[in-house]
Amino acid sequence: MHLRRDHQERGGEVRATLALALPLIAGQLSVMGMNTVDVVLAGHLGAAVLGAVAVGTALFHLGNMAALGVNAAVSPSVAQLDGGGRRGEVGALFRQAVAIALVLGLALMGFVYAGAPALGRGLGLPVELLEQATAFLHAAAPAIPALSLFYACRGLSEGLMQPRPTMAFGLLGLGLLVPVGYALMYRAGLGARGCGMATSIVAWVQVAGFALWLRFSGRYCGIGWRVRRRLDPASLRRLLRIGLPMAVTLLMESGLFSAAGLAIGRLGTAAAASHVVALNVAAFSFMVPLGVALAVTVRVGHAAGRGDAAAVRRAGLTGMALALAVQAVSGTLLLLAPGLIAGIFTSDPAVRGSATVLLRLAGVFQLSDGLQVTASGALRGLKDTRVPMLLTGIAYWGVGMPVALALTFAAGWGAPGMWCGLIAGLTTAAALLTARFWRLTRPAAALATASSPPRRWRCRRSSAA
Repeated sequence: MHLRRDHQERGGEVRATLALALPLIAGQLSVMGMNTVDVVLAGHLGAAVLGAVAVGTALFHLGNMAALGVNAAVSPSVAQLDGGGRRGEVGALFRQAVAIALVLGLALMGFVYAGAPALGRGLGLPVELLEQATAFLHAAAPAIPALSLFYACRGLSEGLMQPRPTMAFGLLGLGLLVPVGYALMYRAGLGARGCGMATSIVAWVQVAGFALWLRFSGRYCGIGWRVRRRLDPASLRRLLRIGLPMAVTLLMESGLFSAAGLAIGRLGTAAAASHVVALNVAAFSFMVPLGVALAVTVRVGHAAGRGDAAAVRRAGLTGMALALAVQAVSGTLLLLAPGLIAGIFTSDPAVRGSATVLLRLAGVFQLSDGLQVTASGALRGLKDTRVPMLLTGIAYWGVGMPVALALTFAAGWGAPGMWCGLIAGLTTAAALLTARFWRLTRPAAALATASSPPRRWRCRRSSAA
């Protein structure tokens, strides 16, 4: 009887996680699609425009990741309130989150706008390329506040187990970017500047639509919209205490891959091109476990909010199992057909041959990549972000990058050596983050939380303990 009940609970958790994850996966894939649209539109205007957009996107991506990381605090905070029967307090929390998102977005906009010339000088770009990259960044910088507010809206909706708006407004942005980008880049002849302007226009349309949906949809009733409360310094600090470590974690991870690309660039054009091909494929496959991780954050947060230790553990481990299952499929595909996949991106024999090797290595780290992002999502549901930040820093920059540099240059392995370093870093992160979740959610153990000044609390009930 106990085994049957346990099986039913696990089956129910799988269904609930998938119901949340599938729309979020679609939303993440739409973001990838928008990046692809930018590249395709810029590429048909020539190498100068494509290079300017590529260089500008590197700096824009830093601002975007910082905004995404800080606003990642909203989803678990809302989920814990909703799961704990405190839905009426969500509206007040969301107002604090909007204030943070707006101030942060404006600050990051200034960083992106002012950092454009410095980026060009630091990289020693040709004058023409620098001018076009600066034009792109100046036009795209206003998108940062919109994206920051969008992530806050996303966190509210996802924390209340409403993932479909994320998918809907993500697809809306993808659908708008094609005609708006084409009109500004081709019809208006604005090139790289037009690409940046299209990014800003679409971002503000997305957030305006999302805000209106939140305010007038009946799915968000009872969260305390009418409760008027001034900014609460304590609430602001709690959100920042969760979100800032997440921003640092995301920047360290994206910085690892950016540094890998710069290092491989020293090996020649074919190596750099093969790295771009393999990285794009790996990034595309990563969207699936990332969507699962976002769902796991909400499921863990709800369980933690109601004090159910067994449900917290079950939600986290179920999500990790799902991520491993989907990554096993993508990993098998990359290991068995890397040449076929590489051929989709390039017809150059040298680039295709090198990319085939890198895609096989990408297949090796699919399991590690899926496990680390899902374990991180589960810990985020517990509002545990500071220690994971340190663990990922050790994994990426204490293990991954040193191994990558040693194998690439000292051992003479070239680009495959860099990707072996990525495997080492991601595998270490997966092991450390999974071990931390396992330790924090042992039956009758204290669970980490930041919902109140005491940093630890004991579950009030646990059906499996």
